[in-house]
Amino acid sequence: MYDLSAFYQADSLEEAVRLRAEHPEAIVIAGGTDVLVQMREGKLAGKSLLSIRGIAGMEGVSLDEEENLRIGSLTTFSHITADPLIQKYVNVLGEAVDQVGGPQIRNAGTIGGNTCNGVTSADSSSTLHAWDALVEITGKNGVRRVPIEKFYLRAGQVDLRAEEGELQTALLIPKASYENTFGHYIKYAMRNAMDIATLGTSVNVRLSADKRTFDRVRIAFGVAGPVPLRATSAEASICGRPVTLETVEAFGRAVLEDIHPRDSWRATKAFRQHIAVESAKRCLIESVKLAGGEL
Repeated sequence: MYDLSAFYQADSLEEAVRLRAEHPEAIVIAGGTDVLVQMREGKLAGKSLLSIRGIAGMEGVSLDEEENLRIGSLTTFSHITADPLIQKYVNVLGEAVDQVGGPQIRNAGTIGGNTCNGVTSADSSSTLHAWDALVEITGKNGVRRVPIEKFYLRAGQVDLRAEEGELQTALLIPKASYENTFGHYIKYAMRNAMDIATLGTSVNVRLSADKRTFDRVRIAFGVAGPVPLRATSAEASICGRPVTLETVEAFGRAVLEDIHPRDSWRATKAFRQHIAVESAKRCLIESVKLAGGEL
């Protein structure tokens, strides 16, 4: 059924790092919802696999000693959506990954696999960008943490050094990013289920104590460029401004300064730009409501 040259099973993180360094050509697999499909289609024929499924300490959601939200890379989408800490602090991430594929994929697919694919359409990635996520990477030389926007090098390529045995072990959302912050995600696709995003938009806001001013706003897009990206010009344009519909309109227009969508068979560049403006405004309005503001 599957044309592969070798299969390696790691039972611990230490073993996984060693095997990764010894076999840098091997494709790392956890849930297998993407890799095995490509292999069955013949796209990865003859490749070797390194399975890290079931390694202790690489799944689940917790708060670390600094109260950063830590999401193990082997945590499945279903577990993220249902997790109490996600629901309490970053509910929008649970809502975003709940739009990945169907129930079978969400029960097997992992957030690590979703981000390590390096694709711009990953449903988790725009929200992780918008919440200033850090990527925890473990290899022969120890542990390093990389801002998620620097983790994505180019389309389909992320900052993992196979020859050094590096694996993504967790994603962290800093307390400074989630505290008193509320967000919303919109996935625009041709179908309501089992489809890749034509555009993904994630916004979160932090309002002033009286709920009348934008203290901080973050917005990130998927499929608005070769990798997920933040619309930093739009973010800067809204901070300190009043919570009004006029501000929302200006924010929507400002995202066009940052995004770089392309024409494809799914949508034209112009249509993606239109969706980006509208979804930015809708996500912002919903985020304001979740934060207790009024428009």
